[in-house]
Amino acid sequence: MRSEPVLELQQLSHVYVNEKGASLAVERIELTVERGEFISLVGPSGCGKTTVLSLLAGLFPPTKGQVLLNGERVVGPSPKVGYMLQQDYLFPWRSIKENAAIGLEISGRKTEKSLQAVEKLLYELGLPDSSQKYPHELSGGMRQRVALARTLATEPEVLLLDEPFSALDLHIKLQLEDLVHQTLKRLGKTAVLVTHDLAEAAAMSDRVIVLGRNPGHIRREVVIPEDVRLASPMAARKLPGFQELFERLWLELDKEDNEGGKLGG
Repeated sequence: MRSEPVLELQQLSHVYVNEKGASLAVERIELTVERGEFISLVGPSGCGKTTVLSLLAGLFPPTKGQVLLNGERVVGPSPKVGYMLQQDYLFPWRSIKENAAIGLEISGRKTEKSLQAVEKLLYELGLPDSSQKYPHELSGGMRQRVALARTLATEPEVLLLDEPFSALDLHIKLQLEDLVHQTLKRLGKTAVLVTHDLAEAAAMSDRVIVLGRNPGHIRREVVIPEDVRLASPMAARKLPGFQELFERLWLELDKEDNEGGKLGG
């Protein structure tokens, strides 16, 4: 039985206008994301992945169509939606705990109880003794854990993840994929990930949405097999059917490349 959708993109099109003219970034995107679902957006350079994420976040309104969050039209940023980026953007003059609590501070929800919840989050994310440290004292992987804690501290329903692991060394990246996957499943969060890493998309997602370009559109939806979905990302990569799944996604992008798209970027 399908659950109630959290996010709905209805006939979503967006045009960027600058001094050189107008550019159609995405056209007629139709997508429904269910509660607790993890989906990834993949595609060649210029296919509108980040545009879709920005529209989901309410950073600007679409030219046509609408984004619905729990059935209500998104008209701007909402505390129900958390956004995690490739860079951690931690304030160097604030402690780790203060950085993790900044969303609570901005929204006027910083209380003794919420700060205790932040401490608990830091502990659960593998930062038990770091709350009084400063960003320069932590590694890149640890800083991204703080960024995740900051995103989760405000208790958003939906997390938008814009290539949050791409700047990290491979072994740290794999550890964080497992940590994020496990944490979001435990908390029952809904997530949309933008990534260039097809293995990451296959290992972390319930569905992978392959976008085409010129303009950005949904080219193919790939439903991840149950055994891969139920495994941790690290374990999923070792399953017998994983390579075939990866190659299926690669083939979709390769088709796009041969039709004039460009991989990467």
